[in-house]
Amino acid sequence: MNRKPKAFPNFKNEAEERAYWESHDSSGHVDWSKAERVRMPDLMPSTKVISLRLPVGLLERIKIAANKRDVPYQSLIKVWLSEKADVG
Repeated sequence: MNRKPKAFPNFKNEAEERAYWESHDSSGHVDWSKAERVRMPDLMPSTKVISLRLPVGLLERIKIAANKRDVPYQSLIKVWLSEKADVG
């Protein structure tokens, strides 16, 4: 069935566009049969800064473990949290 895709609406801002796509299907606007895979190697995931209070002794042990691995302790904490979150 070759039908012409619907035109994209004009949005006043990103919030209006987000609200539209949360309640509408893209299949009427895009011919997904012509879609191609793309790679975006430089795309970085969104991050959020948090404050994490740790006992001084625990933080020191983490820093020692990071030093043995020659990595920043913050990176080691992220790896450990990610591994723990994936167990399940």
